[in-house]
Amino acid sequence: MNSQTDLAALLCSRLCHDLLSPVGALSNGLELLADEQDPEMRERCVELLEASAKISTDKLKFFRLAFGAAGGFGENVPVEEAQQVIGALAGDGKKIDIHWAMAETSLPKPAIKVLLNLAQIALDALVRGGRLDIGAERRDGNVEIVARATGSRVAFDEVIGRALEGDLGASELTSRTAAAHMIALLAEEMGGGLQYRLTDEALVLGAVIPEPEGMIG
Repeated sequence: MNSQTDLAALLCSRLCHDLLSPVGALSNGLELLADEQDPEMRERCVELLEASAKISTDKLKFFRLAFGAAGGFGENVPVEEAQQVIGALAGDGKKIDIHWAMAETSLPKPAIKVLLNLAQIALDALVRGGRLDIGAERRDGNVEIVARATGSRVAFDEVIGRALEGDLGASELTSRTAAAHMIALLAEEMGGGLQYRLTDEALVLGAVIPEPEGMIG
């Protein structure tokens, strides 16, 4: 298989899958608005459109930073950008409390990609809500990242864990595992690594990402 081409295709599939619902809701809302004459119902249609547009925008912002080149930023991305994106995703119908422990105001783009993807994996694991703790700091030329999900039910497919650790067979690469596989490749290319630990109470995801050359001050 052409791993780079297949990975790109699977990431595109993931993006399309995640956007299908809110974009479909936009389309349905517009159809209802065109046919509806009752003022109260039209107001509800507008509210549906506004909510769907916000969800679509939030998801696109996530994909831009987590998968894309994050154009418009320099070599470092403000941590606030990542916080806003994760906060928006967590607020999308989930009861999740987010606690940040960020020692930096900005991080290199590769570290932001890893942080966002680990946070998304942790969010997906909190199927009944819960708490998400996210931390990052620079130490000895590395960026150390941790995301910890705790809740009444933590659901985690260990195939994703194997993808994070770079131990995924080619046949197991799917749109569900593509993001984890991508950041595992990114960490390996930079000389770092990812790891995870799953217990009955929590899912802990960690990463060590070396600073790009020329950025270690």
